[in-house]
Amino acid sequence: MDEARDDARGRPAAARVQRQQARTTERREAVLKAAMNVFGARGYNKGALVEVAEQAGMTHAGVLHHFGSKEGLLVAMLKYRDGEEVAGVPARAQTEGPAFLQHLVDTVEENTHRRGVVQAYSVLSGESVTDGHPAHDYFQQRFRGLRAKIAGVLGEVSGNTDEGELNDAASALIAIMDGLQVQWLLDPDAIDMPRILSRTIDELVDRLERSRP
Repeated sequence: MDEARDDARGRPAAARVQRQQARTTERREAVLKAAMNVFGARGYNKGALVEVAEQAGMTHAGVLHHFGSKEGLLVAMLKYRDGEEVAGVPARAQTEGPAFLQHLVDTVEENTHRRGVVQAYSVLSGESVTDGHPAHDYFQQRFRGLRAKIAGVLGEVSGNTDEGELNDAASALIAIMDGLQVQWLLDPDAIDMPRILSRTIDELVDRLERSRP
């Protein structure tokens, strides 16, 4: 009998905790999306936390409560963009193996409907090369990891085992993707990013297959 009463009292309490956690996650995700809009439009240095807070529907102090600092918010926003788990917001499923090449094309297709996401990435990756930029380490590690992953997949698909050639091909593919995004932002009607990327991948794989040691 006592156990039944304890359980009855506990269930509403547990439900309240779950609702509170869900609300906290929603607030944090709203801040991350607002940060993407603000930093994408104005860059990191000119993007103001006050504007992020306004777009997210909370106070400046509320943003700092969840992310600690402007720098902390920037890094969290970049990880959120890449689908990583951050600030309690669940990670998105990651694609591995040969399917990753088609995933790149699919992501580019999605990005044609997410101009703000593309703009934020392009602006911040360009800014990150400047001395002391808080996103420098993030982008450096991101490119290293992405190069290694693409090189591994290209090797798996083509049968080529030349590490130098695979690394060069991965670097070229990343450069093409990022360069296409800048051109698309400036003249979207002239640039078909998914088509160009798909053709580029096919050409790279074909060349790697023909040059197998």
